[in-house]
Amino acid sequence: MQAVQVATFTGAKRWLARAMVWFTVFGAASLAWAQTWPERPVRLIVPFPAGGATDLVARSLAQRVSKDWGQPLIVDNRAGAGGSIGSAEAAKASADGYTLLLATNSTHAIAPHLMPRLPYDPVRDFTPIIHVADAASVLLVPLTLPVRSVPELIAYARQHPGALNYASSGNGTIVHLTSEAFKAQAGVSMAHVPYRGTALAIPDLVAGSVQVLFDSIPSGLPHVKNGRLRALAVTGERRSALVPELPTVAESGLPGFSSLTWFGVYAPRGMAPALVARIHEAFAQVLSAPELTQSLALLGVEAAAPNSPQAFAAMVAADSQRWARIIQERKISAE
Repeated sequence: MQAVQVATFTGAKRWLARAMVWFTVFGAASLAWAQTWPERPVRLIVPFPAGGATDLVARSLAQRVSKDWGQPLIVDNRAGAGGSIGSAEAAKASADGYTLLLATNSTHAIAPHLMPRLPYDPVRDFTPIIHVADAASVLLVPLTLPVRSVPELIAYARQHPGALNYASSGNGTIVHLTSEAFKAQAGVSMAHVPYRGTALAIPDLVAGSVQVLFDSIPSGLPHVKNGRLRALAVTGERRSALVPELPTVAESGLPGFSSLTWFGVYAPRGMAPALVARIHEAFAQVLSAPELTQSLALLGVEAAAPNSPQAFAAMVAADSQRWARIIQERKISAE
């Protein structure tokens, strides 16, 4: 029996020694490969149409990251099905570093709770790289509505139950969920009127047939500046540099309220840690560049403070839980 135990122990030691050699060689090879990467253009899939916020953020990043890599970072718009088509394509790609995805909370924190047949798993099928930016919304009302602040809007809604309608860019969108979160925290009732994009809702908002809209800052502000609409607040945790005079919803009577569209870079699952570090480093460096911060600010987007892949994953998990709760409590569906 003792001889068998000694032989087994000796065999285990030999296996462990071989494994350590293999991992050392493999790790060194992986690191060397990551240091020479990229050797050809890299594709950044944007799962939304050209010209939208996600696309514009992607192009601002790509222009600067390409200089660091010495290879083009090519933006590839693969729109459709609320971002799920492009995201699914990225999930199925090779984890060799030549296909990346610029995702948002719509694709990775909201869609999983609204689309039971989502063609990808936002956790299992991706490698998180870095959180790159956030975009707040602005709360808009028509000039004919006799309110000039969030407290006045809440008071009006309570005094006139059933009188207010809010517009959204469609069922299950971030605009829809933000509005429902506002209703829940404010304790007010407003009817939902979905549109195929907030741009289509603006004429009805100006006319007063709908009375509330949480729109993106770049698309909503021009209508405020030309005197067609009134802005009450922004939905970020801090005031926007584009409209510093506007308070946040949180400081206007709804403590803790925040709704942001975040943007983050993912790779397909199974990417080598050395390559993850290489890609992460490039994006972290450009996020610290003042010219990128200024470029994104013009889009109503705030560059994120560079964080680790682990911190990014934890942020997305918390955001997903938050929207799952809102979706369940408010009985929201994508239909």
